[in-house]
Amino acid sequence: MRKYLFVILVSGALSPVFSQVKVVNPRCEYKIDPIIETLTPHLSWELQSDSRGVVQTAYRLLVADNAASLEKNIGNIWDSKKVLSPASIQVKYSGMKLLSAKKYYWKVMVWDNKAHASPWSTVAGWQMGLLTADDWKGAKWIAYETMPDSNRILPGITPRGGKKISPGKDILPIFRKRFNVNKTVKSATLFISGLGHFEASLNGEKIGDHFMDAGWTNYQKQALYVGFDITRQLQPGQNAIGVMLGNGFYFTPSGRYRKLTVAYGYPKMICRLLIEYADGTSSDIISDPSWNVAPGPITFSAMYGGEDYDATLEQKGWDTPVFDDRQWRPAIITEGPGQLNMQMEEPVKVMQSFSAKSITKIKDAEYVYDLGQNSSAIPQITVKGKRGDTIIITPAELVNADGTANQKATGRHTYKYTLKGDGEETWSPRFTYYGLRYLQIDGTPQIISVKGLHIRNGADKAGEFSCSNDLFNKTNTLIDWAVKSNMVSVFTDCPHRERLGWLEQDHLMGNSLQYNYDLVNLFKKCVNDMRFAQTPDGLIPEIAPEFTVFGDGFRDSPEWGSAAILVPWYVYQWYGDKQVLADSYEMMQRYLTYLDKLSDRGILTEGLGDWFDLGPRRPGVSQLTSKGVTATAMFYYDLTTTSKIAAVLNKPADAAYYTSLAVKVRTAFNVKFFNKETKQYDTGSQTANAVAVYMKLVEPQYKKAVVENIVKDIRDHNNSFTAGDIGFRYLLKVLDDEGRSDVIFDMNNRSDVPGYGYQLAKGATALTESWQALPSVSNNHFMLGHIMEWFYTGLAGIRPDDNAVAYQQIVIRPEPVGDVTSAKGSYHSVYGTITSEWKKTTDSFDLSVTIPANTTATIYLPAKIGSKIMEGDKTPISKVSIVNNKAIINIGSGAYHFKVTD
Repeated sequence: MRKYLFVILVSGALSPVFSQVKVVNPRCEYKIDPIIETLTPHLSWELQSDSRGVVQTAYRLLVADNAASLEKNIGNIWDSKKVLSPASIQVKYSGMKLLSAKKYYWKVMVWDNKAHASPWSTVAGWQMGLLTADDWKGAKWIAYETMPDSNRILPGITPRGGKKISPGKDILPIFRKRFNVNKTVKSATLFISGLGHFEASLNGEKIGDHFMDAGWTNYQKQALYVGFDITRQLQPGQNAIGVMLGNGFYFTPSGRYRKLTVAYGYPKMICRLLIEYADGTSSDIISDPSWNVAPGPITFSAMYGGEDYDATLEQKGWDTPVFDDRQWRPAIITEGPGQLNMQMEEPVKVMQSFSAKSITKIKDAEYVYDLGQNSSAIPQITVKGKRGDTIIITPAELVNADGTANQKATGRHTYKYTLKGDGEETWSPRFTYYGLRYLQIDGTPQIISVKGLHIRNGADKAGEFSCSNDLFNKTNTLIDWAVKSNMVSVFTDCPHRERLGWLEQDHLMGNSLQYNYDLVNLFKKCVNDMRFAQTPDGLIPEIAPEFTVFGDGFRDSPEWGSAAILVPWYVYQWYGDKQVLADSYEMMQRYLTYLDKLSDRGILTEGLGDWFDLGPRRPGVSQLTSKGVTATAMFYYDLTTTSKIAAVLNKPADAAYYTSLAVKVRTAFNVKFFNKETKQYDTGSQTANAVAVYMKLVEPQYKKAVVENIVKDIRDHNNSFTAGDIGFRYLLKVLDDEGRSDVIFDMNNRSDVPGYGYQLAKGATALTESWQALPSVSNNHFMLGHIMEWFYTGLAGIRPDDNAVAYQQIVIRPEPVGDVTSAKGSYHSVYGTITSEWKKTTDSFDLSVTIPANTTATIYLPAKIGSKIMEGDKTPISKVSIVNNKAIINIGSGAYHFKVTD
């Protein structure tokens, strides 16, 4: 019956007969025209067609080392010929050996199941990065000064002392290099790394639009570099490169608040500028002692403490060719991290600007500007005054009762700007940021303009959601601001007090994140951070990069460390990236060996448990659920997931081993934690029962009773939840999977108990760290934002099939619950955009969907026996399966409209 329906809806009369398939959005390693390091890049593309049921049957790829060859349809580097395959994602390059720093061009055409051949796609490209140390052409790490080894403070090596260790202060240098261009330039690429962060300029103009390049990493082992195409910025004759450095997480100077103390070294940089000329020759400008260096106008810069800038120390034109640098000194050669890799995650950028919604005078020359939105941001001021006048800026996400900036829970962080006194001056920090809504400004100069510049990872938006329920829309926005505020080069916990990559949120919030933003390369960067952070005995610490070694349960929690297994698996499920599984497999094995040795016959009790659950005490370590429950459940889930990964990687013996070990852990878990009389796990908490059901630890004959206990506990708590950071996602997933979205609605469509609505009622504009929106903790944390996933999967109804990879098989199953009368959502998968939009009235339900070419979908419509189901306005569907009040229809790609009436 379902096969029959599939044929009708794929080949129906509404399909255009002569619609040609088209190839769009060609990407290399998920990016448009990137610089990459892999010698076997993966290529992807999307198909577009007005026809329904379009499936790719073959493709042909051409790769050339010059655009002219490609225009003649000559792939002098690789011609795949016609390959009979439906693959349109993760197609592995199999041509000639790729050369360092060289540019390549490619295009693709496809054939579909309707005997159509597409035109060639637009030409795309990639450039190779610097693949070996020799490819840097002798470039050296250079600095203003070198730190003695005895002064270095390294995580896990230097005795732990936190704020008591004083690294002192450093000089933040500026570098310059003058060079000539005497030929016609074909292309120019700057490869550059600066530690902790850099900002480069050419001939007095900033290169690129990035903020705080390059991304954070484990500086004991690795640094990231960035590539810029600067062809258009070069000029005939004399040119000059300028580079300014900041500390970032490479050096935390003394003198102000800091969460941790590190001193890998003093700021340094390395670069190679490759200039290719029209006559076929090339030249290299490299970092070496021929560069000149001097102290810059940034007199203090700290990730935690803020930034000071003295404009009286500016040297006008310092990064232009005509500047006289005879008073500067030659840069000195120093040592840097042993491994340099291309930054593949999207750069951090200024993404939005906020002006003040209100201004409050505190006292003379002291004002507080309310920007209206709590976000990761920097201030931008325009002022006018006398030379030497100062402005002090104190950012905050909350204010005290007297209206002043409140940094009690977020760490003391300030900015100081000293005027040069030559008219209007505009300034903003370069190498740090903060979580802020308010800016307290102290100083006598004239304030002309105050803005907040929201900074975040520049990942493109991938999804959109809205519905008829205003509280849910506001909740979605609340969570989204916390997500945006904690996306930089890692997923941070908060944008102020810590700014560390706590790992539990990467896997627990991962689905919510991937629905909203194109984050594949940031997720892969996080996986690499975990590989670098793993200890020799296999432990995955709770933060990566591990800039400090925590104790007291804050380093070894399986609920956090499990990200090393679950994030690579999710990346494979979301994007079809098999390589990330292969690259991470050894890390996974070592971690499972570590957990197995740590366990007591399968039971783990380490860690923090269900962090920030709603118990009788101040939130923190799990109160309502024994820590062993979530720790052991995660161990089991890791084992079953790794067994699946081993199967994907064609390692059957490993798959069998991890399955057998999982069986032992499951048995031990049920013996220790399950009460067969009450059908409850552990204390009977929502978290304990939910993780047991979701991770399939509960025996099948008891599952229904355990689910009923979950619902009963929620109802007994007056339709409110108690689960925390670890348990809440699994609570939502179990309720959704078991058809109880009505309970999810009842829990979250309210503002009178701790939760999303409660935070909004308290005035929050970004999701807070605690369900109660406590002012004593962070008010910009995304770890509790799990309902965002349900907005897409439950209300909008967009989800992958259980056995699908990369959404090639899609499920559209909206849940019209409560007072929600309409919802719409979209998600741009690697195959194309999926949309679902529905509306219900008292006697009808309308659903419109779009399914990308090269994919299929199963539609679940709310219906009952006797319901009339239409496709479009005129086509009745007479034969349809109805299971659990859902009509089930299989469709191919295309746009559809369904209507159900009683």
